[in-house]
Amino acid sequence: MKTLVVFYSLGGYTKYISEILAKELEADILELKTKNVYPQSGFKKFFFGGKSVIFKEEPELTNEKIDLKPYENIIIGTPVWAGKYAAPFNTFIKQYSFEGKNVAVFACHIGGGADKCLRLIKKALKNNHFIGQTDFVNPLMKNKEKNLRKAINWARSLTF
Repeated sequence: MKTLVVFYSLGGYTKYISEILAKELEADILELKTKNVYPQSGFKKFFFGGKSVIFKEEPELTNEKIDLKPYENIIIGTPVWAGKYAAPFNTFIKQYSFEGKNVAVFACHIGGGADKCLRLIKKALKNNHFIGQTDFVNPLMKNKEKNLRKAINWARSLTF
């Protein structure tokens, strides 16, 4: 069974966890990249990220097309933006509609909104079998080693 970890990361938090999961699961990894880059700091970071999810924007992705057919298992990793999943996933979900996969989802955040975010992404991918979900609080800045262990343990707990 092939596994793919798909993630979007602005500040590196989701990338950090995604790389741990991919290594632990011997999975392929796909980082979503947008044509127009979001601001990475200050007020603009929160304004443009929040605006993009509130208005359900579909930013253009620069990734090469990928065939999801060989993957039975897909892990989705997203930062939490205004209680929602990152806007690049609007584009990904539209471009790569998939059903019947084993899907696990995780969110990285700095203090809230993960439950709502995970509920929304599961709703957007409703025709799949969900095998797990979790969240990570500020994984690069707060308890990095604890988050590393949590990611490894979560990966091992997934039943594909």
